[in-house]
Amino acid sequence: MTTQITAAASGRFTLGGDLHVNRLGFGAMRLPAGTFTGPARDPQTGIAVLRQAVEAGVDHIDTAGFYARGDVYANDLIRKALAPYPADLVIATKVGPLPGADGMPTGQAGPEQLRELVTEDLRALGLDRFDLVYLRVGGMREPGGESVADRFAALAQLREEGLIRHLGVSNVDVTQLDEARGIAPVVAVQNQYHVHRPDDAAVLARCVEQGMAYVPFFPLGGGFDPIEHGRLENVAKRHEATTAQVALAWLLASSPNMLAIPGTGSPTHLTENIAAAGLHLDATDLAELRA
Repeated sequence: MTTQITAAASGRFTLGGDLHVNRLGFGAMRLPAGTFTGPARDPQTGIAVLRQAVEAGVDHIDTAGFYARGDVYANDLIRKALAPYPADLVIATKVGPLPGADGMPTGQAGPEQLRELVTEDLRALGLDRFDLVYLRVGGMREPGGESVADRFAALAQLREEGLIRHLGVSNVDVTQLDEARGIAPVVAVQNQYHVHRPDDAAVLARCVEQGMAYVPFFPLGGGFDPIEHGRLENVAKRHEATTAQVALAWLLASSPNMLAIPGTGSPTHLTENIAAAGLHLDATDLAELRA
């Protein structure tokens, strides 16, 4: 299934009451390298992928300052490829993680460090204000077990100053989400969720209840939980699609609040991912994938 379908086929969602985006966007993590520890990719290919994504209807790009390998930075590629930016393009970033010596985002910034991280991302992207900034919590650990109040309050201050339009949280449980919402409005949550890991029902339910977007990271497993399973293969064959396309279509079918942001550094894979916006799973498909 690789026909010329645009991201608009995924439907629309409104972030924070004023930012209208297609439900299938683009994650920039894979632009600098295929993995956190893999070799750097050709920057020109990344620039081409970004331009191709926007031409295919992507109007929501998710990035982070720590998406880098060597001297290749996702934010630099986004600026070079797309600035001056289309008026309807929503760019979101994440702050909080600090890369360790191995390049993995294992450390965490304190509240006093967040302003510098946000302003550096603004500088790298050539922006005056972010549409959306997530506080990413916990490094690579599972959600929960720590307060987000001081760090989220620091971002809320930047929102008051006009550097940020909307706020989100990432890698949180319901307690942390509610703690953040008690400080400032939250318009989106970015947690790990995919067809093999549909175990974040409480946070997803809170997002639906409160009109927030749920934006799963690693929507195709992130290389840690490969999207390969007999049930996906059976559904893919019926639709003449790939298992990755079925996994993305499953996310979009899971909730109207779900925004998918698959990332890639390959033009071919980008075309495949975008085509998933037009793959509509029926009740039989969904029941088989739940089995």
